Amino acid sequence: MRLSTSGFAVIYLTKLFVFVVSSSRKPHILFVLVDDLGWSDVSFHGSKIKTPNVDKLAAEGVILDQYYVQPICTPTRAALLSGRYPIHTGLQHGIIHSPDPYSLPLDITTLPQKLQKAGYRTHMTGKWHLGFYNWESTPTYRGFDTFYGFYSGAEDHYTHVQDHFLDFRDNKEIVRDMNGTYSVNAFTKRAQQIVKSHNKSSPLFLYMAFQNVHGPVEAPKENVDKYAFINDTLRRTYAGMVDIMDEAVGNITDAFKEAGLWDNTLMIFSTDNGGVPKNGGYDYPLRGRKDTLWEGGIRGVGFVHGNLLSRRGVNFPGLIHVTDWYPTLVNLAGGSINGDDLDGYDVWKAISGGVPSPRTEILHNIDIPPSSGQLDFAYQGIGLRIGDMKLLMGVPNISYFIPPEERNSSHSSKLYFQDLEDSPVPLVDLALYNITADPYETNDLSTKFPDIVKKFQDRLEFYMKGMKPPANKPTDPEARRTARRNGAWSPWVSTKKSLPTT
Repeated sequence: MRLSTSGFAVIYLTKLFVFVVSSSRKPHILFVLVDDLGWSDVSFHGSKIKTPNVDKLAAEGVILDQYYVQPICTPTRAALLSGRYPIHTGLQHGIIHSPDPYSLPLDITTLPQKLQKAGYRTHMTGKWHLGFYNWESTPTYRGFDTFYGFYSGAEDHYTHVQDHFLDFRDNKEIVRDMNGTYSVNAFTKRAQQIVKSHNKSSPLFLYMAFQNVHGPVEAPKENVDKYAFINDTLRRTYAGMVDIMDEAVGNITDAFKEAGLWDNTLMIFSTDNGGVPKNGGYDYPLRGRKDTLWEGGIRGVGFVHGNLLSRRGVNFPGLIHVTDWYPTLVNLAGGSINGDDLDGYDVWKAISGGVPSPRTEILHNIDIPPSSGQLDFAYQGIGLRIGDMKLLMGVPNISYFIPPEERNSSHSSKLYFQDLEDSPVPLVDLALYNITADPYETNDLSTKFPDIVKKFQDRLEFYMKGMKPPANKPTDPEARRTARRNGAWSPWVSTKKSLPTT
């Protein structure tokens, strides 16, 4: 049978219509990552710091009660964008500092690259912290159509200077005219512009990686003044940082609503690690803090919101890890993860439908002490969760940190037993906890259940056989020389091939 020209046109238009409809039905994705937000720093966890926008979204969605991240910035961001444990990316020890000549491995296909292939427009605002020694390592070469933010791990919130040099980019261009503008306000304004100008015929992925609430501890006076009842000056300013972050979340979600995108938007809210008491952030009643494998360092504030959820207004108690967002979001986007070597699981049916999580264990990390025996601040030790139980080996022995506004005489015995900066820090050689029964890690069961300890150690041997050596490299003096020439932190290792911009 022969088709006329008009017949071909009908077939073509039908296919085009199907493509547009199927593309429009893909959910828009808003991923909000807050930097150093402690477990006890949101009011839906009982904090006296008020987070009304975040609370409302959490209450309307699914709150993740046992959601885990990595204990520090770079490894969590790498796990999110790669779907792999730090031992499989070489990022298991510490963070990437500005002069460090390495990055998230370039042979890894990132989450935004997968989403691009699925038809998404991909945008990032805020903190990168996955390396920038060459252009190939920077966001617009790793799957983002646009990037507005900074490359390093921390900087002044107003001057945008990190270690003597400016760090602020609009795509590849250095931003030099934002001195005095608080970073959350700058990033939020750009996010609103992205949403407002987005073409609805394509699905949107917006990765909003806030600088807040990472140090330095700075916030606008009007936000800090709301917390005059907190006597501790540091905690009060930190509360202001949380407050303006919450305002920004409200402004960004309002932009989605005004653009007509919100009803088809899936929002994920996450911290990247626990809080830092000496910066004003707290994780009590969980033990520990950022930089550690105690629950306070790795159990993250997290929730999912959106009409795509089959159930809402509930808490999900199952295990979820930050690596799980990669396969979950790629599958929801209609992409493919076949053949990808991932540590993450698709947890959508568990979150949305309430079925048991497919994840039954989490490798929190394997960070082996150097042969010299001299531990640096980045050292974390070993942590493994299987079911209800968690094994820790060689971890810094620190205790509980109670927010100043919550302290009373009954708490005094638990205050500041030991912090990481209080050298020397003793190590816990081995400890076993039932996290379900004892989420605060008070009762070591290792001597009571040696058979369980042996099971965990056997499993750790399996992981050790497949781990990559740490990618850490000595700082490169050329990094500072290049920063000095440009007046800003910039890639300093030239590439041999021509790289297309995206």
